[in-house]
Amino acid sequence: MPENLLPNPTPNPETLLPAEPEVTAALAADAPVSSVVVSHPSSSLAWALLADEAWARGATLESYAYARVGYHRGLDALRKAGWRGAGPVPWSHEPNRGVLRALFALRRAAEAIDEAGEPERLTDFLNASDQEALRALSAE
Repeated sequence: MPENLLPNPTPNPETLLPAEPEVTAALAADAPVSSVVVSHPSSSLAWALLADEAWARGATLESYAYARVGYHRGLDALRKAGWRGAGPVPWSHEPNRGVLRALFALRRAAEAIDEAGEPERLTDFLNASDQEALRALSAE
């Protein structure tokens, strides 16, 4: 068999989302998470935190719905930042944590409602993004 002379493809670069200073300021000022979502509906962090609040109340389907919106808002943000469906999304970069939290919240709720295949797909997505995210979020 002939030797492959094509260069190895370059690995996907890290995706680093921009900061959301208005969102983080509102959350730091203890604004209700629901009002942060209303003011900043594109924030995956706000949606993920709303999903966490619903989860803590035992509102599994609400948590799922909020996490699903956060997941889609996160995908939009990742694509806007140059992500092409693969590659690292480092947990260490604080602005990435919103989308990673939304992925985790969706995974948790999908598992709770026995959604076939979704928890595994989301686990793979989290691990491909940054294995530290799954460890850190599981420990919370």
